Amino acid sequence: MTRYPSLHGTVDVPDISITDMLFRGLSGRAQEVVIVDGPTGREIRAGEMIDRIKRLAGGLTERGVLPGGTVAILAPNMPEYPIVFHAVAWGGGTVTTINPTYTAPEIRHQLVDAGARVLVTVPAFADVARDAITGTAVGDIVVIGADSGLSLDDVMGAPLAAQASVDLARHVVVLPYSSGTTGRPKGVMLSHRNLVANVTQSAAVSRIGPADVAVAFLPFFHIYGMTVLMNLFLQQQAKLVTMPRFELELFLRLIETHRATRLYIVPPVALALAKHPLVDQFDLSSVEEIFSGAAPLGPDTEIAVGRRFGARSVQGYGMTEMSPISHMTVAGHVRHGSSGQAVPSTECRIVDPVTLADAAPGQEGELWVRGPQVMMGYLNNPAATAETLMPEGWLRTGDLAVIDDDGFMFIRDRLKELIKYNGFQVAPAEVEAALCAHPGVSDAAVVGRPDEAAGEVPIAFVVRAPGSDVDEAALQLHVKACLATYKHPGAYRFVDSVPKSASGKILRRELRAGL
Repeated sequence: MTRYPSLHGTVDVPDISITDMLFRGLSGRAQEVVIVDGPTGREIRAGEMIDRIKRLAGGLTERGVLPGGTVAILAPNMPEYPIVFHAVAWGGGTVTTINPTYTAPEIRHQLVDAGARVLVTVPAFADVARDAITGTAVGDIVVIGADSGLSLDDVMGAPLAAQASVDLARHVVVLPYSSGTTGRPKGVMLSHRNLVANVTQSAAVSRIGPADVAVAFLPFFHIYGMTVLMNLFLQQQAKLVTMPRFELELFLRLIETHRATRLYIVPPVALALAKHPLVDQFDLSSVEEIFSGAAPLGPDTEIAVGRRFGARSVQGYGMTEMSPISHMTVAGHVRHGSSGQAVPSTECRIVDPVTLADAAPGQEGELWVRGPQVMMGYLNNPAATAETLMPEGWLRTGDLAVIDDDGFMFIRDRLKELIKYNGFQVAPAEVEAALCAHPGVSDAAVVGRPDEAAGEVPIAFVVRAPGSDVDEAALQLHVKACLATYKHPGAYRFVDSVPKSASGKILRRELRAGL
């Protein structure tokens, strides 16, 4: 068996809850502002955050929800989000985080599957929340900032002085939902130890400190925003400025106003930051690092956005099932186009997805990962768990990757997204990166169209950059210069936008439906 251990050694994972870990970063600085609501400027200080977490945990305990109950959060990024999350964790409950753009039936499915007893939301989503709880076990809807009905302040009680007793390695503290490698979204069971381990692993290589500021538009309901920003950033004594949704102009204004030092983004935002003329209207000189995750970013765009900001531009890799981080780029060890090196206490394998035999060093195969951040399994789905968690603790990521001699990992594509053209494998991400390197392109997606002769033919959906009139002929010439013939798109379709998930991943199924 060929294994690739982390080149950054191991870490000792503290035997504490994720909220105890947060409190370590908040304690001793009661009057320091730790989180700011970007649109309004409303601030919460460290001491206030600790107090409200403990009082909300106490109130939910008095109501009989905690310990043991599941609380759902249906809300955008806002200062109250970590308060609700950690109150439930502190009281020995389980949080399930819901995408606030979901429809009532989608919300209802998650509430039922997770067994939620309380739903916390905001006034803007109160109507859909009331519709969604029909037929569920939810007894109360708590509305943050409500003028009527049950508000968050109404639920506050006497402070819960200590972490409720739970098995830190086995208690499910959070249930984010993920499709994994295939299928309908499933509840990913993550323990206190999973989250504490991943914060510890990431902190060891990220070098985040008290001087750092980040504008948090990455949704806290998604594991990327949940771990990297809501937990890691606050635990490392850094400051967050929240955004309820991404808007380029507001994002840039908040970076300038709050002198943000680190940007945590996804590839579509990287493209905008690299090419949009609006960027030049703001003073962004405070930015020191731009970190992209959730999907592969082409090296040309990665380099371009770093040059435009005069900042270090890097990538990382993870998935919900790994809490989520397995790879990060360490300062001073940058290899553009790579997702970085394995974080401490993490092992990797590259495996032939058909034979499940280890690939030879330097060869491409499915990435398998093992470490303390790997999930406990999927809720109510032993079959999917068995397909994803292999013997001896290995997790199948469903991503094709290569690891070089220096431990840098390069994602080639998702197994299920590979296009087979005349027997050759075409990785959409590679073609997309090539297209996005053209100055006339702001975004692109590639999917396979069934073809009787070739099996599948790559089709490119292209978003022109502002002011660009780039056409198919120009892109054909561009692609011809950088990709083998079998990777060339068979047709180009110019569109206004490419559909993306909240994490920035291209929704290829929607594109295929239009072919």
